[in-house]
Amino acid sequence: MSTLDTTTSRPLAEGTFEDRVGAATQAAYRIRHHALNMGEVQGQGYVGQALGAADILATVYTSQLTFRAGEPDWEGRDRFLLSTGHYAIGHYAALAEAGIIPVGELESYGSDDSRLPMSGMSTYTPGMEISGGSLGHGLSIAVGTVLGLRHQGSGARVFNFLSDGELDEGSTWEAAMGAHHHQLGNLTAMVDINALQADGRTDTVLRTEPLTEKWQAFGWYVQRVDGNNTAALLEAFDNAAANAKPHGQPSVILCDTKVGRGVPLLEDREKAHFMRIEEHEWQLCRDQLSNGYERTAL
Repeated sequence: MSTLDTTTSRPLAEGTFEDRVGAATQAAYRIRHHALNMGEVQGQGYVGQALGAADILATVYTSQLTFRAGEPDWEGRDRFLLSTGHYAIGHYAALAEAGIIPVGELESYGSDDSRLPMSGMSTYTPGMEISGGSLGHGLSIAVGTVLGLRHQGSGARVFNFLSDGELDEGSTWEAAMGAHHHQLGNLTAMVDINALQADGRTDTVLRTEPLTEKWQAFGWYVQRVDGNNTAALLEAFDNAAANAKPHGQPSVILCDTKVGRGVPLLEDREKAHFMRIEEHEWQLCRDQLSNGYERTAL
């Protein structure tokens, strides 16, 4: 994992494109491992989403965000807004990899008096910019954040993590329209398209496709990629960075992911939105994750 030089205030996943892909891939593996360890504390939880989104989180934190690990409220930072508060288990793992919270603190996940509640709370956790609860508010908050930074004369970028289930919400599309109207070129949204939400498959709850064409119609710069491919993600985020400007077209990256990615035992499990994992299965999950990563690294 890249470390952070707090004097330059930039993540140090530098070098060739291949070097940066390697850094993101390694970070994604560790994020998945952390998520499994945290999930075992509770015996259940939103583990599948964390595994599926690990590559997105790793790519953003190793190569896109400007931040200071030891100063999470630094005014010059880029903002990462986790709209999907129940994905917090994955975000905590990414914050630990970035050095913003101690890795050892992950063991307190979901416990009484922990800074790491099961749903993200900005008042508790360093690096957690907004509190997650009812879905559909994150992009609206992101629009307001970019406008506020603009009025302050800040060129910081805002990254908003959304889920495909949130695209059922009218407030999301109102915010998308507002972002284009105000030409919020420093806004990049990413949508985790894992085809699953609490009430079932997204295409049976409310069909939202064709998503690329819809976002384009709302005036956004749109890319759709394999959200479990760090090379594809890095290229897309680099393109979004090249497109970013204080006044310009907002960007969205549509990321097709698989719930439970990296752990075959969990990838095809039914009722995967909130998983119950048996006590004897946790080590099996870690073994499968490690074996798969090692085969890929060969």
